[in-house]
Amino acid sequence: MNCSVKERQGVRQVARAIREEVAIESVNVLAPSASQYDAWTLDAVLRSSEGVPPEVLRELALAGLTLQPTPS
Repeated sequence: MNCSVKERQGVRQVARAIREEVAIESVNVLAPSASQYDAWTLDAVLRSSEGVPPEVLRELALAGLTLQPTPS
């Protein structure tokens, strides 16, 4: 399995895990060609602007993903 496949699977796994969180409005997985970061990207929208819930941060950390906040 190449690195891109592992990255894609990791991002999709996190998307499934956080999709069930109450704080999440929507979750999308973007291919590198569609992402501004040129990598498999998880695009999540939170219901509140009061910060990222610990449960979501935990899933990101377990997958080794980096949080890149986007201004609203």
